Amino acid sequence: VQLQASGGGLVQAGGSLKLSCAASGRNLSTYAMGWFRQAPGKEREFVAAISWGGGSTYYVDSVLGRFTISRDNAKNTMYLQMNSLKSEDTAVYYCASHPTYGAWAAGRSTDSEYWGQGTLVTVSS
Repeated sequence: VQLQASGGGLVQAGGSLKLSCAASGRNLSTYAMGWFRQAPGKEREFVAAISWGGGSTYYVDSVLGRFTISRDNAKNTMYLQMNSLKSEDTAVYYCASHPTYGAWAAGRSTDSEYWGQGTLVTVSS
């Protein structure tokens, strides 16, 4: 399985970006998917997750109300719409896929069965 993240770039604070994560090699429609990020000098942190059918989502408090996660199982693709970006959102964003996202949401794990290669988001203040 390969996860290909794209859509990162440089944006001013208050701006928007939309990240995409395309899966290939296997249909992940029965897997949860999520986004993580890692800022320079910091540990990787969970950002958002979506259930296999898209009916359930979860966000870390710092992005709640600003980011929206979605998926299109017909295209085997997940998205992260990021609005009202802040300088503290600057990080490499990774997409991931795992059977469920419960451990991510509970803060018990940042492990995943599948990972994408990351896309850099830089927010200038």
